[in-house]
Amino acid sequence: MKHIVIGVLGAAAFGMMATAASADTLGDVKARGFIKCGVNTGLAGFSAPNAQGEWTGLDVDFCRAVAAAVFGDGTKVKFTGLSAKDRFTALQSGEVDILSRNTTWTINRDTAQGLNFAGVTYYDGQGFMINKKSLPDVNSALQLSGASICVQAGTTTELNMADYFRANKMEYNPVVFEKFEEANAAYDAGRCDAYTTDQSGLYAVRLQMKSPDDHVVLPEIISKEPLGPSVRQGDDKWFDIVKWTYYALLNTEEAGITKANVDEMLKSDNPEIKRLLGVEAETKIGTDLGVGNDWVVNIVRATGNYGEIFERNVGAETPLKISRGVNALWTKGGLQYGMPIR
Repeated sequence: MKHIVIGVLGAAAFGMMATAASADTLGDVKARGFIKCGVNTGLAGFSAPNAQGEWTGLDVDFCRAVAAAVFGDGTKVKFTGLSAKDRFTALQSGEVDILSRNTTWTINRDTAQGLNFAGVTYYDGQGFMINKKSLPDVNSALQLSGASICVQAGTTTELNMADYFRANKMEYNPVVFEKFEEANAAYDAGRCDAYTTDQSGLYAVRLQMKSPDDHVVLPEIISKEPLGPSVRQGDDKWFDIVKWTYYALLNTEEAGITKANVDEMLKSDNPEIKRLLGVEAETKIGTDLGVGNDWVVNIVRATGNYGEIFERNVGAETPLKISRGVNALWTKGGLQYGMPIR
């Protein structure tokens, strides 16, 4: 989900909250003994409590990876479910240390709203879903002229949809809900002809419908939605830790280091792997970052590499059945590219 522009006064308020929040997040986190992570209240595959009440998902696992880098223990993290409306306030006020909540990286958020995005953990785009029993002849979003469309309030999903329909000279009726759960329920009850959000979200919403097989995601992608974790501006050390955790997840996948073989890889003679895992005598990368030199080892032990996180939560063998596509490594034709750890 994507929050709308907050305006000059809102940006100023966020700036004051950012100043009030600590500029030594790492020190606060270490003193507290755990990381505070803001996630979605319930988006299958990305962040949602399971039957045991434990948080699961790609965004959740990213925060566990950061906890492992800092503490050597991926369980030292507290999750807070946040709505699209409340997520930025929670980060700027210090209620959470990381926002890992299917949030799009935009220029407004990177400037006026005072966020620093650590990377793109999921490349996405906005799409539409329909109930084929209700609209059996619709195979394209270009056939939705005059349709009523469920959408969540306080997001640029509304703006993208407006731009798309205007550009294609089509009429539509937005049915707007403040809460994600309300929009889902309304669509499932037939109050809307279609539902729009990020495509990854549509696959998750589809699973929550009374008859999931009745619903299909239309082929059009109408926007770029690079989703990733963010932190407050003004704290470079914390930003570095979160950013390089992301790169560590990508680099370990590229190097073939997995949760199952990481301990064996510690014996590798490959200089790149030795440097990545912090076993070279002269390696001080972790120390320079503010964590232990075994930080990458701890990350992989806790969550596995990026590919493992992806496949476990949203991949082909999960209910969402999402292919890697553009989220494959650059060596496999995708966009995921880890900066060198050296």
